[in-house]
This record gives sequence, C-alpha cells and structure tokens, in this order.
Amino acid sequence: MQKKVKKDPSQMRHGYTTGACSTAVTKAALTALITGDALEEATIHLPIGRNATFTIEKYDITENSVSAETIKDAGDDPDATHLARIISTVSWIDTPGIILDGGVGVGRVTKAGLPVPVGEAAINPVPRKMIVTTVQQTLEEFQINRGVKVVISVPAGEEIAKKTLNGRLGIIGGISILGTRGTVVPFSSSAYMASIVQAISVAKAGGCEHLVLTTGGRSEKYAMGLLQDLPEEAFIEMGDFVGFSLKHCNRQGIKKVSLVGMMGKFSKVAQGVMMVHSKSAPVDFGFLSEIARSVGADDDLVFEIKNANTASQVGDLMAEANNVEFFNKLCEACCHSALKQVKGGIEMETAIYSLKGQLLGRAVGIDSIDEINRDRG
Repeated sequence: MQKKVKKDPSQMRHGYTTGACSTAVTKAALTALITGDALEEATIHLPIGRNATFTIEKYDITENSVSAETIKDAGDDPDATHLARIISTVSWIDTPGIILDGGVGVGRVTKAGLPVPVGEAAINPVPRKMIVTTVQQTLEEFQINRGVKVVISVPAGEEIAKKTLNGRLGIIGGISILGTRGTVVPFSSSAYMASIVQAISVAKAGGCEHLVLTTGGRSEKYAMGLLQDLPEEAFIEMGDFVGFSLKHCNRQGIKKVSLVGMMGKFSKVAQGVMMVHSKSAPVDFGFLSEIARSVGADDDLVFEIKNANTASQVGDLMAEANNVEFFNKLCEACCHSALKQVKGGIEMETAIYSLKGQLLGRAVGIDSIDEINRDRG
C-alpha cells in the first residue's frame, strides 16, 4: 500500500472566499448588462491588496438582467463550499443606488448578534463592501448613472449549510457569503475562531448568560444531556481554542461558563494549557499522578499514572479504581485554570466524560481565582 504523503503547508494552494467569488460574478454580470459582451474572465481587487482573476463559467442574459456564474475554488483547504456554484444576477432598477440581496442558497439572518441585521441576507460586511464598491466602480467606468439590484445565489447552499454552524447561529436557508481577506488559507484557524466569536455574540444577544464550551460534537451531545434547561445556542464547540473562547466570553460579559470535554484535552486545561491541540504542550503525567496521590491513590497506582502513555489511560485507571474524587479534583483544576486565564469575573464549572458518555467528574460554582492547592511533593 502506497504511503500518503502529506503536503508541506507552505506549498499548499490558496483558494478564494465566497465573498470574492460573488464580487467577481457581479462585476462580470454588470459588465455584460452594460455592454452586451459576456467576458470569459473577471478581475477584481481583493481586501489583501492584490488582484485576482476568476473564470466565468456561464451567463444567462435577458433584456433586463444578466446572471453570471463561477465555481468556487477553495484551493487545498477542506472547505464545505469548495466547487460550489456562485451566481450573481444583476438588473436595472428605477430608483437610484445599489440593492444587494441573497437568492436561493444564501441564508437569511434570524437572530441578533451577527454582523448582519436580522432579516437581511447573510452577506458579511467585507464581502458586502467588496460587491457594492465593485458595482460603483464599474458604473463609473462606463459613465452609467442608474440604480442596480444584485442578487447572490448558491444553488446548493441550503445543503452545504447543513455542514456549517449556520443553523445554530440562526442563519436559515443557506450559507453565508464570507471572507475578510478574499483568499482562503489552507487549514487556517481564523475561520473557525471567527465562528466561535459569532456563536458567543448570537448567544449573548439571545439573552444567554450561561454558555457551554465543548471540545467537539461528542462532548456537546453529552453536555446537552447534562444541561437540558439551556437553549441550543448556549452550546458552542470551541475545539482546541479554550483560552480564546474563554476570553471572548469574558469580553462579552457572559456570567457563567461550563466546560465539557474528555480526559485528553482537559488534562491539559487542568495544568493551565489553553490551546489543547495534540501538537500543543504534552500532558503532564507527573501533575496527574500528584492529583491521584492527593485523593488517596496507592503508590502502585500513582506509579502507573506517572508512567502512562495517554491521559485517557489515566482516566481508565482511575475509573477502574472507582476514584471519583480524582476526576472532581481535575475538574476543579480546569475551573481554576480558566479563571486565571480571564482574571476572574466568571462563574466556572467543568464536567469530564468518558468516550462512552459516562460522567466521570464535575466541579460547579467556582468563581475564585485563588490557586488550587496542589501538593507536588
């Protein structure tokens, strides 16, 4: 079997955002509406300060409107919108100005807290500005003084949106038109981090004062079972970005935060690591063994923990010993680490689950930033 070779990140091909694609097809459609010429390419200026040229795959030209289409290329990034058809339909209107809206497959905002007002198409501020500016520049180039309506559509957008957080954020009926740079950086964390900030904003705007940060879909499922009284928007997948998510909760005045996850990542949080990717700081087994000692584990068990291979193995050892206090104390340490990260001001709780959904330990109602007593011997 041939071994799969991983690409060097520096050699990975960048792609383009839905915002950039929408701007390019808008320029192509408007130019065709003005001149009658269906150009094969459209060149636009990106927010990062350079030009980009897009291939126009298809036109639909009538007397009063033109639709132009391109295929979104996300480069080497595993983007949900890769190869999506992005269409802009441009038409003249009787009133002065530019109207921008979303058509089929572009979501509509139904909850406050997003950078787009409730009721409007989910076209974010930077793409919105790109499209409107490009329309203005094209009209000036051809010395046209008429009102224009632009409708952005993504035929498969409603299906694609099922792979995104849009439903949770209250964006209904399709995807968002996004992009602050115009380009997609392969495996960039920026888009995920932006979605965390948006999710916190939506929850806050919806009146949520207690948010639940989970490390993934499985831990979120367990969290929803544990905290059934909270609305869906209170549950936010933070992934590996523990410190980042906590800081944004603090900035937006969230009063209470619950962390829900499993041994591997939360063993790192307990020792003060706030970015818990597998390549971040290693699990400190000495730290875990001292917690075990402090809750009555015998010398043999402490030795096994100190020499364990994974945090999950430590969890299994302590679960077999039926030492619930170990997990409770680990949860307490997570709370204190979180409070130190944000310098207090939030009530914290933590719950640690096994992979099979067993609640191993929990700490609640912790709001003091005093150091937890850890006897390291």
